[in-house]
Amino acid sequence: MNVIEKLCLDGSDKEKIAEEVTGSPEYITQLLDGLSHDKGRVRLGCDKVLRLISERQPTLIYGHFDIFVMMLDSDNNILKWSAIITISNLVSVDTDGKFEKIFKKYYLPIAGKTMITASNIIKNSWKIALAKPALIEKITQEILKAEKAKYINKGQLSPECNNIVCGNAIDSFDKFYDKIKNKKPVTGFVKRQLKNTRKPVVKRAEKFLKKHKIGL
Repeated sequence: MNVIEKLCLDGSDKEKIAEEVTGSPEYITQLLDGLSHDKGRVRLGCDKVLRLISERQPTLIYGHFDIFVMMLDSDNNILKWSAIITISNLVSVDTDGKFEKIFKKYYLPIAGKTMITASNIIKNSWKIALAKPALIEKITQEILKAEKAKYINKGQLSPECNNIVCGNAIDSFDKFYDKIKNKKPVTGFVKRQLKNTRKPVVKRAEKFLKKHKIGL
């Protein structure tokens, strides 16, 4: 039974399949082919296994980086969001500078309109920042755009979506704040979140300021 057939079974164990594939990289071609399978369950299953592999053994699929870049334009939001995560994992082994070439494309959705897309980008940006320190200042500027971004929910602008994304931004900044050279815009952003109407965001801001010993 090949990987695709296993993924067609109900309750297939994606973790176990990912483990098998890392031991037999020849299966990766089947998984990549499965991204265009007739059955949605198989497409999403293959995608999940590939994402797990990108976390554990990114070198095994780094050669297929461009496939995940194309998925950023997918009409299927689940595949799009997964590609955002997978790419952030592959950056750790990006010796050819492929990410730099797609930087603008990758970060463009932060400005709007979909909150979940922006959130996925921001939540995974710390991995990119740590893997590519030369991009930290650029990444920081992109994340800061979330505060004034225009997110749409049910056909209308949603300030609450901005609140959620700003909370994710605080979490991401927290993981590489010490490496940011120009900290002033970030500290200003976090302090402004103390007035956020979403209480969990306010708590994140307070925790961030306390952890990094930033006075009010």
